[in-house]
Amino acid sequence: MARLRELFERKGCAAVRTYVQSGNVVFEHPSPDADALAAAIAEEFGVETVVILRRARQLRTLAARHPFGKDTSSSHVAFPASPLKRRDRTALLDLAEGENELALVGGEIVLHYPVGFQRARPAPPQIERALGIPITVRNWRTVTQLAEMTR
Repeated sequence: MARLRELFERKGCAAVRTYVQSGNVVFEHPSPDADALAAAIAEEFGVETVVILRRARQLRTLAARHPFGKDTSSSHVAFPASPLKRRDRTALLDLAEGENELALVGGEIVLHYPVGFQRARPAPPQIERALGIPITVRNWRTVTQLAEMTR
């Protein structure tokens, strides 16, 4: 993670911090460029990736609005690479199966998988196919930690 922090600093980011070995980076920059950061990561690490950016305010708002009660242990958030369209939102709500739940909070997809992430439906690949755009999924604990790191 030290190399990742150094890379972001070389790209003009300030107050760069990473969260565990997750690839999550919290930083300050007036107008970050996701594509430029993805290209720099590919060059530095030899890994093609999609960089998905959120503002501190967005993370803090999300962390304060868990839609499935007090127990967050079975909750995850799917962060789409680009904003959802109205038809995407409607299609997503129809994907949840069984005890699993799905809610839209701001531009994010909050998933509740009480039977566990391994048997999750919709699984992240299903969500990506339905949207036609990349997503990245983080558990609720990671989301709240990232939100705290932005304070």
